[in-house]
Amino acid sequence: MAAHDLRRAINLLGSQEKPFLFAIDFAVREGWVWEEPLAQQEVLFRVGSYTNAPLTAELPPLPPHPLLVAHPLSEECYQGKFARIQEALSRGDSFLANLTISTPIETPLSLSEIFSRAEAPYKLMVPGRFVSFSPERFIRTQGGCKTIETNPMKGTIDAATPNAREHILQDYKETAEHYTIVDLMRNDLARVATNVRVEDFRYIDRVKTLQGELLQVSSRIAADLPPNASEHLGDILFTLLPAGSISGAPKEATLQAIAEAEGEPRGFYTGVFGYFDGKDLDTGVLIRFIAEHPDGSLRYHSGGGITINSLCHDEYHEAIAKVYLPFF
Repeated sequence: MAAHDLRRAINLLGSQEKPFLFAIDFAVREGWVWEEPLAQQEVLFRVGSYTNAPLTAELPPLPPHPLLVAHPLSEECYQGKFARIQEALSRGDSFLANLTISTPIETPLSLSEIFSRAEAPYKLMVPGRFVSFSPERFIRTQGGCKTIETNPMKGTIDAATPNAREHILQDYKETAEHYTIVDLMRNDLARVATNVRVEDFRYIDRVKTLQGELLQVSSRIAADLPPNASEHLGDILFTLLPAGSISGAPKEATLQAIAEAEGEPRGFYTGVFGYFDGKDLDTGVLIRFIAEHPDGSLRYHSGGGITINSLCHDEYHEAIAKVYLPFF
């Protein structure tokens, strides 16, 4: 479905208070909408407590061989992409850019099996296309679309690192990056709402993986929506897209720098999806993302924020460290 048709469909379903599930790609060019998604089990999703996934008493044992084998690009190849972003930062075109890569992977698990086992608050599996198991909210409305909040996530560290919590909260680069994205999202919310406020700055969540635990840093920003906001959910969403946490600031110039550096379209990776229950909308960012190609090959997409103070070696290894399956 073309983006303009999706926008109108979301506005209409919101005004009719009909439950729906939607997804839209990073470039805001195409997407899907599914009415009454809890009544079907082809496209599987979980958004908070809502899910259409089949209930199973117990999952079968995992296969005995490696569950994920990654074949990442070389650091030299990554350095070329990183250099293009640094050029844009040095020119002043951008002061924060999210650089992503795709990693060929092998796994004995199907997309639906990964969906069933993955631990994440936002999960979506579109057969033959992709599975995402995202820890990051994009926006959520509450009180019958009276308020809106966003929870940008910036900063990840291995929980086994000595003094990991103190290290990431005191890291200059991570702190500067987080301030930038919070400021960007405050400005974005101000385009669709009033009384914008930061309610929780740089809180930490723990994410369990097969390799151990990760600490992830987020903030919560809230605002008040105008009356009858449910009738304009499509307009609100499209005004805010693409998500600031996975693009950068300022958005327009940064998107150009990202396209030149990455050299390939992201597709639905770093797009957004969400569920409207008839009263409120909750959405997630499509990260922690495995794409299935027509030949059956799989690619795991990952990345991170780049600033003028970023070091190529560190950013490369952070992007590779995010290639994981969130179950244990």
